[in-house]
Amino acid sequence: MIKSKRNLPNLPYFYSLIDWKLPTLSRRKSATQKAQTVDDLKQAAKKRVPKVVFDYVEGSSLDEIGYSRAQQAIRRVQFNARVLRDVSEVDSSEIIFGKKVDLPIVFGPTGYTRLMHHVGEPAVAAAASKNNLIYSLSTMGTVSPKELAEAVPQARRWFQLYVMKNREDSKAIIKQARESGFEALILTVDTTVGGIRLRDLRNGLTIPPRIRLSTVFAIARKPMWWLNLFTTKKLEFAAFRGWNKSLLELSNTIYSPSISFEDIKWLQSQWDGPIIVKGVLNVEDAKILAELGVQGIVLSSHGSRQLDRGVVPIEILPDVVKAVGDKIDVFIDGSFMSGQDAYAAVALGAKAVFIGRAYLYGVMADGERGVEKVIELMRRDFVNTMALTGNRNLTEVRQTGATLGNF
Repeated sequence: MIKSKRNLPNLPYFYSLIDWKLPTLSRRKSATQKAQTVDDLKQAAKKRVPKVVFDYVEGSSLDEIGYSRAQQAIRRVQFNARVLRDVSEVDSSEIIFGKKVDLPIVFGPTGYTRLMHHVGEPAVAAAASKNNLIYSLSTMGTVSPKELAEAVPQARRWFQLYVMKNREDSKAIIKQARESGFEALILTVDTTVGGIRLRDLRNGLTIPPRIRLSTVFAIARKPMWWLNLFTTKKLEFAAFRGWNKSLLELSNTIYSPSISFEDIKWLQSQWDGPIIVKGVLNVEDAKILAELGVQGIVLSSHGSRQLDRGVVPIEILPDVVKAVGDKIDVFIDGSFMSGQDAYAAVALGAKAVFIGRAYLYGVMADGERGVEKVIELMRRDFVNTMALTGNRNLTEVRQTGATLGNF
């Protein structure tokens, strides 16, 4: 029998292995540091905010079938891979409207962000800016274009617009976005009426939250969230100050059911920068928009928060990219929760992916630091997947490609 030769303990070697660190006293910070996926941050977020807030982010419309299908479709994408390529240096950057971003990821517009965290949109925009990414402010934001520009002047900022029933309201907010240095306009076109979000209706969600008997118990469960609500500036829609009814009532008050392709021409007369149309789910619509001269489209189901059981964006992505060629940039959103998910869309031809829920989980979990963690995790996974598929830049990613499997 062969035996190991034993020596006296090698103390210098033993000391070199010691990696003791002082414990982090903040549970929020500790959870953020330990997170290895966006889902980890989602679980942390669930512990930080009231159920009504978490449900607003997590939920979608009616039976929530569309959201489930979108997640399943992304998982069906399988990556093509090349071998024997030098991937010692991998470049994940992309050029969007003439300027470089470090990842093909855009922070999409989400409403009511101060509902998730008391700093709100400026915290998210700051994290995006630190990582050379673009942040999009929603018309339904809790800060105005001017307020965001003053809070995060260095950030690349896009503004998301609804064409409202009163076009003068739209013109006024477009003017403010232009004067505040926003570089592109995102026109959302899938909101002719508000989607029916059963979780929000059952929870009685309003902005600001109403104080009911049940609120007393909610305060006891999530005291810090409520303390931040009561000790920071009033939570309200920056574009609709004073509104205190349900979200569905607000949606049906401002959304215009008469919006048409003619409104694209009207918008081009009001805005001289890039225009991106968000909410496209049809190849023919994409072709018409390309002919109208918009600079980009977002294949989007609104996070399945408007039409339930609609077309899954990633399933039509290859056909849309083929149909419009290089006339316009094709972006996409819909349940992208990791760098691998983002890689799947880019490999199928997308210019970049818009994320929403992913960074909202981060901001609910730990504010700006939580959003930075989301970016860190998505960057890690995206770059790792590039290397494992033998791709050194995004041009090669798209050339190598991917396929939508049936499993």
